[in-house]
Amino acid sequence: MADHSSPFVAGPGGVMTDEVGVVTGDLELRTTVGADGKFKAEVRYEGADEWYGVTGGSVAGVDPKSHEAVHALLVGVLNRPEG
Repeated sequence: MADHSSPFVAGPGGVMTDEVGVVTGDLELRTTVGADGKFKAEVRYEGADEWYGVTGGSVAGVDPKSHEAVHALLVGVLNRPEG
């Protein structure tokens, strides 16, 4: 299973997580795609240890070859330092 991670800044609307609700501020996105094609997106506060699942951020059937592109797309959507 490969993973990618990138720092980003979530604006006032934040990112909805399954475990703790909305998180905002300086975050890190980690995405993984298993050999079975299961894609998962998680976030954590920059420098923290605990990861939270992004609500709606799991999907089956992702081609592992597309992982880097999907990760980059998510970073582009979630990175909103100005809101």
